[in-house]
Formats: sequence, C-alpha cells, structure tokens
Amino acid sequence: MTQQESSERFWKKFYGPNMGYVQEQYELYLENRDSVDRSLKEMFDQYGAPKELIEGQQAEVASSKGLSSDISAKQLTSAIKLVEAIRRYGHLKAEIYSVGSGITNDTTLVDPSYYSLNKDVLEAIPAEWVWDTTVQGVNNAQDVVDYLLAQYAGTISFEYDHVNNDEERLWFQENIESGKYRFPFSENEKKELLGKIVDVEGFENFLAKTFVAQKRFSIEGLEMMVPVLDRIVQNSFYDETEEILMGMAHRGRLSVLTNILGKPFDKLFSEFHPSADKELVPSSPGSRAITYGWTGDVKYHFGAKRDVGEEKPSPTKITLAHNPSHLEFVNPVVEGFTRAAQDFRFQKGNPEQNVNKAFSILIHGDAAFIGEGVVAETFNLSALDGYRTGGTMHIIANNLVGFTTGQRQGRSTRYASDLAKGFEVPIIHVNADDPEACISAATLAYDYRKKFQKDVLIDLVGYRRYGHNEMDEPRATQPKLYKSIDQHPTCAHVYAKRLQEEGILAENTFEEMKEAVFNKLQGIYDDMTESVNENPEAMPVPQALRNGLSDIETSVPKELLLSLNKGLLKRPEGFHSYKKLEKILSKRHSIFEKEEKADWAVAEALAYASILQDGIPIRLTGQDTERGTFAHRHLMLHDVDSSDTYCPMHGLDEAKATFDIHNSPLSEAAVLGFEYGYSVKAPKTLVIWEAQFGDFANAGQVIFDQFISSGRAKWDERSNMVMLLPHGYEGQGPEHSSARAERFLTMAAENNWIVANVTTSAQFFHLLRRQAALVDSEAARPLIVLTPKSLLRSPRVVSTIDEFTKGKFHTLIPQPGLDLTSKKAKRLLIGTGKVMVDIQDKMGENLEKYKDIHVVRLEQIYPFPEKKIQEVIDGCPNLEEVVWVQEEPRNMGAWNFVKELLYRMLEETKLELHYTGRTERSSPSVGDPHIHKAEQRGIVQRALELSEGGETNEGN
Repeated sequence: MTQQESSERFWKKFYGPNMGYVQEQYELYLENRDSVDRSLKEMFDQYGAPKELIEGQQAEVASSKGLSSDISAKQLTSAIKLVEAIRRYGHLKAEIYSVGSGITNDTTLVDPSYYSLNKDVLEAIPAEWVWDTTVQGVNNAQDVVDYLLAQYAGTISFEYDHVNNDEERLWFQENIESGKYRFPFSENEKKELLGKIVDVEGFENFLAKTFVAQKRFSIEGLEMMVPVLDRIVQNSFYDETEEILMGMAHRGRLSVLTNILGKPFDKLFSEFHPSADKELVPSSPGSRAITYGWTGDVKYHFGAKRDVGEEKPSPTKITLAHNPSHLEFVNPVVEGFTRAAQDFRFQKGNPEQNVNKAFSILIHGDAAFIGEGVVAETFNLSALDGYRTGGTMHIIANNLVGFTTGQRQGRSTRYASDLAKGFEVPIIHVNADDPEACISAATLAYDYRKKFQKDVLIDLVGYRRYGHNEMDEPRATQPKLYKSIDQHPTCAHVYAKRLQEEGILAENTFEEMKEAVFNKLQGIYDDMTESVNENPEAMPVPQALRNGLSDIETSVPKELLLSLNKGLLKRPEGFHSYKKLEKILSKRHSIFEKEEKADWAVAEALAYASILQDGIPIRLTGQDTERGTFAHRHLMLHDVDSSDTYCPMHGLDEAKATFDIHNSPLSEAAVLGFEYGYSVKAPKTLVIWEAQFGDFANAGQVIFDQFISSGRAKWDERSNMVMLLPHGYEGQGPEHSSARAERFLTMAAENNWIVANVTTSAQFFHLLRRQAALVDSEAARPLIVLTPKSLLRSPRVVSTIDEFTKGKFHTLIPQPGLDLTSKKAKRLLIGTGKVMVDIQDKMGENLEKYKDIHVVRLEQIYPFPEKKIQEVIDGCPNLEEVVWVQEEPRNMGAWNFVKELLYRMLEETKLELHYTGRTERSSPSVGDPHIHKAEQRGIVQRALELSEGGETNEGN
C-alpha cells in the first residue's frame, strides 16, 4: 500500500464537524509543529495533509444537495469554521454589558459574511455536517448558527478554548450546546429568586436612607452576587462539603455578611451609628455577643462564620475571611484556610488531603483582579502539591471601573478576566441583569470545579450604581458611564418586569415585596437602643498575651533525643540517596551521639522530631526549604536512581503527627499569605515559613503589615506561625544581608509577636519548642526569627547535649565563657546576632586584654527582656558605659527600637549609652566584600576599645 493510499484510508474515518477540527489543527501544525497536541502532531507526521480528502467528502455531500461541488466544498468548510469560531469567539458578540461599557469588540470572526456565507447557503447545509449535537428544531447550518449564537453570545458567554485538556473542553462544549447547564426554573423558583434580589436591594436602600453619607461600598449594580453565592452554598449541601471558605474585598461585603453569613442586622446597624458620644446597642443578646480584636476595624473589613444547612444531607460551615483594604491579598490567606480544612494531620508521615471536604470562593474586583500581582501568584499555587485545594470558584465583581480609573487606563487586556487564561482557567461571562443566566453560570461553574477539581471563574458583569464609596461623586470622572447608569433600572426592576410579562408576577406584588423588606429592617432598627458612650476606648490586650513566656518547659530527656537522632538516619529499604550527602548527615548525627554536641542543623532536626513526638503537626515551606538555602537542612532526600523522595521525619517511630515540608514557588506574598491562613485555620499545627534570604521577605510586606502583625488586634484572628528569615552581614551585598529587623520591631507592640535573633543551636531548639508549646492557646502569637547563614556551620553555635536536656530558651545570655554579670567590667556590650559571635572571636585572641569588658547577647529583641538586662546592669557595679553593638546601619537594625528602652533604664545612673555599628545608610550594606570586611572589623574594634563620645542618655 502506498503512502497516499494509507493516508486516504486513515482520513476516511473523519466526518462532519470532526473534519473541520482536524483541518483547523493541521493549519496550526503547518505554522508550528509543536503548537498542536502531541497525538495530533504524530498523526500529521505520519499521514500528512487531510485537506484534499476532506474537501472531497464535502463535495460529495454538496453534490447530493444539488450544489456545485467546487464551490460548496469551500462553503461547507467555511460553515464548519464558522461554527468553531462561534465557540471560540462568540463572547465578542455577547450581551454581557447591561450598561455602556465603553468597549467595542470586533465581531467579524462570528459574522457569516466573513466566511462568504449567507442564509441561503447555510440553510442548504444539513445540521449534522457542521454540528454533532441533536436539538429539536435545529435542522440546517443556519439553525445551528442561530442556536449556537444564543448559547455563546447571549447574556452569558464562555471562554474555554485556552484550556489544554480535551476532556475539559469537550465537557464545556457538551454542557453549553446541549443546554444542560441551564438551570430549570419553576414559577415559584423565579419568585424566590426575585425575592432574594429584592432583599439585597432593600437592605442597601435602607442603609442609604438611614445612615446618610456613610461608607458602605454598596453592591448595587451587582445584586446578583448574593443569589449566585447562595446557589453555590445550596449545591454544597448535597456533596461531602464540610466548609466553604470565602474571601472578598469591600464591594457588596455588607450584603454578603447579612444575607449569606447571617450577620444580625442590628449588629451591623450598631456599627454604623453616626454619633461619636453614643453607641447603638443591638436588641438581641446574640448580636451583642459577636466580638472582634481589641482595637477592631471598620465594618466592611470584618468577616464572619456561620453553620448552614442543618436539615440538609451535608451541612456546611461558611467562613468569610477578614479583609484589609489591600484588596486581593486575602486570596492566598483563604487558600491556606482551605488546605488546612482539607488536611488530616494527626498521624505520622504526610497529611491526608481530602479536597471534597472544603472549597474556596474568591470574589475579586475587576480592576484589582488584573492589577494586583498577588492574584497571579495565588493562581500559580493552584496545581502545586503543597498548595493545591482542588479548585477555587472565582467571581469577578465587575463594576467596570476601579475607583476613578477606567478600564482602558487599568488594564492592557480586553477583559479583566484575561489573566486567568494563562493558568488554563475556564471563564464564564454573565450579565448581572439576567438573574437566571447568573444562576446557570453558578451551577455550571460549581459542577466543573466538582468534576475536575480545578479553578473556574465567573465574570459577573454589572456596574457600580454609586461612587467607589457613598461619599464619592463618580460623575466628575465617568460622566458618560454614569449617564447610562442613571437611566438604567435596577436588577430587581428588570427581573420583576420580566416576570410580569411572563404572567408570573402580579402588577402590585413587586412594590409590596420592597415595602415588606423596608418595614422589616425599620422594625429591627426601631427596637435598638442608644446608650451614652462619652469616652470610647479600645479594649485591653488579652491577659494571656500580657503574661510572660518564661515558665514554658522545653527540655527533652537525653534518651529520647538519642533515639530521635538515631531515627533520623533510617532509610527505606532500597532507597539510595546521594552518597556524599549521606556521609555528611551521618557525621553530624554521629557527633551528637558520640560527642554529645549538636550543630544548628542537628538541633533544628531534633526540635522538629521532638515536637512531632509531642503530637504537634508541623508544616514547613519556603523557596528552598527542603534542602535549605545554605544546604544545611536536607529534610527531603532524593533517590539517585529513581528520583523518589523520602523525608527522615516520616520514619520516626516516636512521631505522633504529620511533618509536611515543601519547596514553594518563587513567591513571597502569596506563599506567606497561604501559610498565615493555614496557621489560623489549623491552630494546633506549628506552621513555619522560611525566606530564601531574609531580605526577600519584604516582597510579602503587605501580609506582615495587614495580617500577621495586626490580625489579632483587629479581628481576633490568632496565628502561631514561625517565619525564618536568614540574616547576617557576610559581604553578600544589599539584598543578601538584612532581614530588615527594624520593620518588624517598628510594628512590635501589645505582645503581638516575638522577634528573636539567636546565636546557639540549643537556643534555636528551645525557641522552636517554646513556640510549639503555644499552639492552640490564648498566648499564641507569631515568631520572627533572624536565622544565621555563615553561623550554620560555625563551631561557635554548637551546643552540648546538657543544654538540650536541662535548659530552656533564654531571652538574654552572656557571651559563652562568661557569667551573666561581672564585678570587674567597666564596659557592657549588648547586641544581637552574628556580630556578637564576631566579638567573641576577637576577644578569644586575648582574654586578658578585654577583662574590663562584659558582653551579653540579646536573643529575644521583642518582647524586650528589660528585667533581665536590669539584673545584668545591677550586677556589674563598676560599669562606666553601656554600648549597643550592631552590624546593620544605624537607621536600621534594632538600635532605634532598643535605645529608648535602654535610655530609660539608665536615666537614674551616670552610665552613658553609646552606639557602635555602621553609619546611617539608605542601602542595607555595601556591595564590595573587601569594604564589608573592613567595616566589620571596624565595628568589632570600636566595640572593644574605649569610647570617644557618642549618643548618651543626656538630653534625651
């Protein structure tokens, strides 16, 4: 058989719409062989071009219809292309904008004339030759075009061609073109849907009339968001879903809180009260019982929790996350919530994840969705083993404008949703003025997420009836848009008119419904009482946070440590990791067993192992965390033959909980937010995030500022997570030196977190164990650790086994070899971190020379151990001066935080306070390693020499 005969026989298998698809793919193949699916590429490589055969088959069909074969073959091909174009580009012609968007689309690709087709030609082509779905009344190609335009270019439209998985694309195609996705509404269901819209509109109208000129970021123009969410929640009652975790910004938040989360109306009204010297007290006791953090937040930032569906097959708990004004930064936090809700962590090994237990809903603003980089970072987490949550339902609350910025100024893409295409997320655009289409969109999106366990996005296209907030005048900056909005009836009016025309709704019913909602809310408001509140104050910090942490026992028996140490060297049968690495690991653990000494890596591993033995799960992530940026950790081993992996923590016989370790993507903001969310949702778990270098943590500064440092004070959101930030001046330049301790210390107040910079392996061991002891307690709080780099392998940080079995974490320690106090000392050096080890090295050269100098290390900078330092000062009666030593520039590091505290301690003494370190700088360090070394030597030298003046307590 010749190659041509083989090709002809093969291509005869393809008929109807399949021919059009194959031809289209072949055209792509000719442009770029790698642009088509691998199976298609192999097919074209072997059998060549299908074009001639396809046109021959088309000619046969055309001839049977009495058409000229040389013309109708092209026309049939064109008709197939038109059908495919409607699938791909029907959204360009869709009626998804209820008011003037200011955006016009080129709809040429879905115009029959573009393909040299007209009605007569299309009517002459049988439907089955361009379309493989049977629908009553669709008999020819013109019927197909009309039907498909109704499906793809109505008030709901779709973009899914960018999804590479054939099964997913065909699933969408079948659901859309068969009409199965359309939710069937009975008359009662239509009335109920209208009632939900009226409830939302009535609530917003009541707020507008009762609390004039107060910010509420109303939902009006996107009222359908609430029924869409309600539909998703209703669907969850018939699955295994135990929790729904939601995140959203301000737009429509109050309506979601009341209508979906069940926040009592009187509680919300009390937060609106305009009087400064009075408070509006809710009428119901349950409303008064809702509390937040001690300083609180504005009403449209708060979240809520609610149990729903108690009478349904699968009741669900809904959580709406608290959200700051940094809009999209709640996204990864909610994903962390969700993963924590899906994981079971109380057995050794890896957590067991069940993605059916929980899912997340993220509601985005149209401007923020494409404008905020954290959105893309969060999307990138969706398919990664350490972060995937089995698909998130995304909704863009598309109000056509971002504050005062128009779409053409805010994005470089056609749609706000286009960012999602890069992550192969299918997109459903729907007009928010078509309630039934919106519910159908929600149903389809829910089913897709459930079936494929992947993200899906609903672009809910509406408008913003008022300004960005209710004190903003939008007509000054969007006059044309707001002229259209001013003339446009509300969604409730639009749908009520539609139901009246269908004979479902009586003429007066709509007005009666609106009046009933207003009367209900007015009655609740009237039942509330005012009370005098002459001197409103923030609540006090909880007592558990005010208490110290010195009494926490963190030592571990020697026998257990030796057993854990031995267990860390166990390997599965047949597992062969890198020999050179195994020698290093074996040597480390052998030294601990035989010489009873532990370097940083061994101490860290034993801390984790002992915490697992205590039954506390651990989750540890970061960009290179499995190995450790500086190759010290190696808690995920790789088989040299099979590339299989093994975590030594999983082989510990003593472990009673999971150890979950992952390398993260190259992200700080999203990953840090995810881990924060995980720690909040899983309070019994020790969650640890490690930066590649501490400097890089500044890319997640919003998460530190808005969530980690202040989340408990604002929202009573409790986190016990640990952040390991490699820090130390090693001559590696401005971006590899400083973890910016000054930023964390600036935000340190009310015992909101702990900032530590430890210098021995035992100190790190006890610090981690102390943090683990705080899990699921009122005293829980985050921990910032400035971890070492060069010190990881320094003999100066090595600790003896006695320091693990008898000791505990000390906030202040003397330099090794010295007592805590000194009767001879004339100068007291206080500092933190690596520079103190440099001083130890220098003093070790000639101890006699420096006998008048005493040195203590501040291992915990915040909370500041004032009493401990005072004991040292009191125990050094011959002191003449106190010197703060740091390697960071003077305007950075801990100096600006500690100096006021030290000044105050020295006020009643004659002691002077001096600073030794780098001068003020805009950059954290020099770039030249030779200059760095000279500077570092100078700091140490000045610290160990007599002072020549400097800052003192005088005149402060």
